[in-house]
Amino acid sequence: MYEQFGISKKVEQLIKNSEQELQEEFKKVDEICECNSLKVLNAFIKYNISDMHFGGTSGYGYGDVGRDTIEKVFAEVLGAEDSLVRTQFISGTHALTVALFAFLRPGDTMLSINGKPYDTLDEVIGITENKSSLKSYGVKYEQIELKENDFDIPKIQERLKKGNVKLIEIQRSRGYALRKSLSITKVKNVIDKIREIDQDVIIMIDNCYCEFVGTIEPLQIGADVIVGSLIKNLGGGLAPNGGYIAGKKELVELAAERLTAPGLGKEVGSTLGINKNILQGLFMAPSVVASSLKTAILTSHILEKLGYKLEPKSNEERADIVQTIEFGNQEDLIRYCQGIQMGSPIDASSVPEPWDMPGYQDKVIMAAGSFTQGSSIELSCDAPIRPPYVAFQQGGLTYEYGKLGVARAIENILGKKE
Repeated sequence: MYEQFGISKKVEQLIKNSEQELQEEFKKVDEICECNSLKVLNAFIKYNISDMHFGGTSGYGYGDVGRDTIEKVFAEVLGAEDSLVRTQFISGTHALTVALFAFLRPGDTMLSINGKPYDTLDEVIGITENKSSLKSYGVKYEQIELKENDFDIPKIQERLKKGNVKLIEIQRSRGYALRKSLSITKVKNVIDKIREIDQDVIIMIDNCYCEFVGTIEPLQIGADVIVGSLIKNLGGGLAPNGGYIAGKKELVELAAERLTAPGLGKEVGSTLGINKNILQGLFMAPSVVASSLKTAILTSHILEKLGYKLEPKSNEERADIVQTIEFGNQEDLIRYCQGIQMGSPIDASSVPEPWDMPGYQDKVIMAAGSFTQGSSIELSCDAPIRPPYVAFQQGGLTYEYGKLGVARAIENILGKKE
C-alpha cells in the first residue's frame, strides 16, 4: 500500500520505528484530547444544543438563536464571559485587526511583549506604512523582545511604570519568527507580573494555532481577551471560514460594534446556514488538534533522525500545532513543501512555487491541499524564502492522513539525495 502511494520501504520503516518510540508522547496527547472533549461536550449539554440551532438566517440576521447559542458555547469552552464567533471574520488577522481597532484610541499605546507580531499585522499596526493603519489614527506602537525564549519581565515592568500603555499584545505561536512558541506557564507568569504593576491594561492574546493544545486557555489564567481563527484549531476542519474574539463582556461588546456598527453590535450578522458546521467543527476540534499534534511529533522525530534541526523536539512540551523544520538550503525546503502538496487530498497534482504574497515581505511558498482554502488545521506547510530556510508545518485532520502526507514529503527530499 505504501509503495502504491510512492513511499519507499525505507520511509515506511522510518515511520514504523518512530511510532514505536513515540507511544508515551502520543499517550500524553490522547489525555489532553479527552480533557478538552469533556469541556466541549459539557458546554453542548449545558446549552441544550439541538437541531433548531443548526438553522441560519439571511439579511440582517436578527434573532439568530443558533448564532447566539454558539457564542455561549464558545465562551463556556474558553472560560470567557462572552464571545463573538462570526463568519464575517475572514481570517485570524482580520479578527485581530477588529479587536485592536475596537480597543485602541488615538494617543493610546499598544505594547507587544514578544517582539514583532506576525507579518500580516505589519500594515495593521503601521510598522509598514499604510494610510489605514493604527499608526495613521494616532495609535502608538512599542515592542519588547523576548529574552532567551521567555518574556523580559524586568523590562516589561519598567515600561509599565512609565504609564500610558493601553493594551499589551501577546502572540503565543511563533509566526515566522525563529523562536519557541509561548507555553501557558510562561504566559501566566508574565500576566501575574504585569498585574503587579498595572491592573487596568488590556492583555490581549493572539491564540491562533494554540487552542486545545493543552488543557488550559489564556482566559483561565488572567488574560482579558483572546483572538483566533475558525479555519485553525477550533473549527475542527469543518468551519469553512470565520474567527472569534472571546473574553471580558465589555471588550467583546466593543469588538462587536467595530465588526458591525455602533448600536448594532452582536444583534446582527446572518449565518446563512453555517451554524451546524461551526458546532460540529468545535465538537471535532479536540480530536483534530490531537491528530495535528501527533503528526507534528512524528515529523519532528523522523526529520531529526535525518539530520535536520527541529523545533520543538518530539519529546518537548508544545504550545501550538506548528512544527518548524530548518533545512539550511532552499532546495530541500521547496521539495519538502512540494511533497506535502503531493500527499494532499486536494490539488495533489499542483506544484507550489515561491511567490510574492500580499502581507509578506519575502517570497512565500505554501503547500495546502485543503478542503477549505487557507485552512491550517488541515495539513499544510509554508515558508518564507530566506535563510536559514525554515518550513512551518501544521495541521492534519486525522493522524493517518497527516502521517501519509509527511511520508510523501520526506520521500521527496530523500529521493533527490539518492
